[in-house]
Amino acid sequence: MKTLAELSAIRERMKSKVSLREGEYSYRIVVGMATCGIAAGARPVMNALLEEIAAKGLEGKVQVSQTGCIGICQMEPVFEVFSGEEKTTYVKMTPEKAKEVIASHIEGGKPLTQYTIGEM
Repeated sequence: MKTLAELSAIRERMKSKVSLREGEYSYRIVVGMATCGIAAGARPVMNALLEEIAAKGLEGKVQVSQTGCIGICQMEPVFEVFSGEEKTTYVKMTPEKAKEVIASHIEGGKPLTQYTIGEM
């Protein structure tokens, strides 16, 4: 069992990661984390998204969450970027591609269509 002080320290360390998952944001990224997504490598993709958002100071602009199966298992890992009513579905992602999406789509406002479902 952890002491109250240890639990408080853990809570403080995790606040930045939790803040990425709640609140009002310009962009919402939803990562498919069902069995198919995890088996295809969704966990490293989600970690790369969270790390890149934190590294670029975008915590207040982007919400990251996970969901179950998105329904296109053959194209996993998959994540969707929502901005208002617009949705962009990125497929066959890698941690490196996820970082490119943050730079181009989230920071620059330009989706990387070569990684989207429409291009596959």
